[in-house]
Amino acid sequence: MSALAGATGMTFVGGSVAVSGFLADAPSLTVQALRYAVACLLLILYARGRVLRPRGTEWLWLGGVVLTGMVVFNVALVHGSRHAEPAVLGVAVACVPLLLAVAGPLLEGRAPATRLIVAALVVTAGAALVQGFGRTDGIGLVWAFVTFACEAGFTLLAVPVLGRHGPLGVSVHSTWMAAVAFGIGGLWFEGPGAVLRLRLDDVLAGVYLAVLVTAVAFVLWYTCVQRLGSARAGLLTGIAPIAAAVTGVALGGPLPGPAVWIGVAVVAGGLALGLGEARRVAGEDERGDVERRDPALVRT
Repeated sequence: MSALAGATGMTFVGGSVAVSGFLADAPSLTVQALRYAVACLLLILYARGRVLRPRGTEWLWLGGVVLTGMVVFNVALVHGSRHAEPAVLGVAVACVPLLLAVAGPLLEGRAPATRLIVAALVVTAGAALVQGFGRTDGIGLVWAFVTFACEAGFTLLAVPVLGRHGPLGVSVHSTWMAAVAFGIGGLWFEGPGAVLRLRLDDVLAGVYLAVLVTAVAFVLWYTCVQRLGSARAGLLTGIAPIAAAVTGVALGGPLPGPAVWIGVAVVAGGLALGLGEARRVAGEDERGDVERRDPALVRT
């Protein structure tokens, strides 16, 4: 169920790539502010007072999640798209499983697992095939690296606060902080009248981003990270480009070519390798718990 939660969240995120195309001419900062504000309101209504107030360094971790995974990430996408084709930025994001496979366990106080690193390499290769390779210049490569680092920061910087706040608490605090950040930026750069320039398709795309890509996907993703660990959860980011390709077809785009289908198969193989290990470890842990409670029961 934890893997299913993460996969569903990444499916929504992948679908947002095609949906975000409808916002190309919209005041982006204002849309993002409204997106996170609506998502935060929905999460607060669902939480019903079960959200704890951050304390001490927790503010820094949550601020890091917002700064890297939301604010700078979106800035990098905007500026990067001026120097690189979308596929280049997509491939940069596709490299995130490898970083999470190495840095995630270290942040959680464990040694990286070789099998998960291999699985992450396989998923990254498959996601790159699905995404394709595009043209870029030097500045585009820099923004691609920034996009890659920010996407990883969205997961890694949340790990230290997931224990106390849980997926719901982290989602609530990160969305209201993001709404404030984008709201200030929208007022400064786009003006208070920007909201009046939104068209119907802008609003519909914003609703999708607020409800499914933010309110729902954030909770599902952080639930997956908390239960599976950031290394195994990171493998599921390979689903996002597949979902983006499928959504593009659903919205009238062309059918994917052979390289995309090969990439889908490669991603599936990487997920089977990494998540299969997770099931095996979980089974050993459960057996160990039973043996500690009643050794005779295991022997029989």
